[in-house]
Amino acid sequence: MTAFFEGIQYLFVNILFIPLDFLRHLERITWFGANTINWIFMIICACAIVYWIKQLRIFDAAGTENQDTTAHSFLK
Repeated sequence: MTAFFEGIQYLFVNILFIPLDFLRHLERITWFGANTINWIFMIICACAIVYWIKQLRIFDAAGTENQDTTAHSFLK
């Protein structure tokens, strides 16, 4: 059973964390390079929020959104 858990440890530490180790070593060279993944995720989230707000405005302008407080049975 010990070999099984050591195999899991080897998989995660030595194989699956290689990209994260690369980013850790890259931080010593350039901060912006090491944080590119964070910047990419922030840009994706900002685009998603803008898209969501545009869709909310479209449905609000069309009047199709039910804003009644009894729209759901659990609010009655």
